[in-house]
Amino acid sequence: MIELYFRICSVENLVLAFQKARKHKTTKPDVMEFESDLANNLSLLRTELLLHSYKPKSLTTFIIHDPKTRKISKSAFRDRVVHHALCNIIEPLFETSFIYDSYANRIGKGTLKAILRLGYFSRKISRNYTQRAYALKADIYHYFDQVNQGLLLSIIQRKIKCPKTMWLIRRILANYSTAELQGMPLGNLTSQFFANIYLNELDMFIKYRLGIKYYLRYVDDFVILHESKEMLEKYKLQMQKFLQNKLALQLHPQKTRIISLSSGIGFLGMRIFFYHRLLQKKNISSFKRKWNTLQKNYLLNEASYDNLYDFLEGWCAYARQADTFRLRQKILSEFEIIFPGEISAKEVYRNVLVF
Repeated sequence: MIELYFRICSVENLVLAFQKARKHKTTKPDVMEFESDLANNLSLLRTELLLHSYKPKSLTTFIIHDPKTRKISKSAFRDRVVHHALCNIIEPLFETSFIYDSYANRIGKGTLKAILRLGYFSRKISRNYTQRAYALKADIYHYFDQVNQGLLLSIIQRKIKCPKTMWLIRRILANYSTAELQGMPLGNLTSQFFANIYLNELDMFIKYRLGIKYYLRYVDDFVILHESKEMLEKYKLQMQKFLQNKLALQLHPQKTRIISLSSGIGFLGMRIFFYHRLLQKKNISSFKRKWNTLQKNYLLNEASYDNLYDFLEGWCAYARQADTFRLRQKILSEFEIIFPGEISAKEVYRNVLVF
């Protein structure tokens, strides 16, 4: 397995990692600085990796309110290149072991697929909304802060037998290490990937030990559907015990509850009912904040037109899954006023402003 590490450090993989790391960030000062001497910077990074002298730079930490307060720890651009290089090679090794209904940070998955899948599950469990059914909506308490790095490494090592690759993973994790060897930084590609590996243990327990059919997860936010409220209470206790004993985690006491499907399920920024979906107010507020910030950055030449277009198109494609026609019409009208001569504005209308 030693060749795994040399694949990570190969010139071709590092170039690909750089291209992925710079995507949608070409105007950022740290990206431009790295790219200005790209060949030498990639060569130096490769040498450090091969000689085991690579050491990540200190994380930049800042607080965002989106709408809840979160601490984001951002890696230096050169370290983000390393994260992509690592994930490029080891992610396929784990992908085959993930369950189908894990939707975060995976190719071909995402929020839209998760929302549609939940709708499909709701129809199945309720016999096309003719029978009563319930949802266990669960969240893990302070998930990224509570991940036990020792347990995570032992899980990864079942699949990764290459000592050099494990050395790199330990080095990345140690950059955020606490005295208790606990936690991962929000904002890193590797954290998102490792989060799926860690909670895949829960997925396996739910799907194959408990035999639950209607289950899906997006990071630490997951839903189980069942005809019986009593069975969901039983599953909840079994999951709590598994999380505490095997993963040193606990369910969020305020965000874990059992509700009737007819009352609507709050999931991934939407309130999902039998026959319609509504965007949650906090989701709309979050979009408006990001959209206003992006427009300001555009005026300051810190964001490109493509950044605005991609963000708006992506959000509209998501919002289209809810009853938001008038809201999208209003936002896209404003967009066309800002860019009256752009063909792309009309493309946005054509592509996403449909019922």
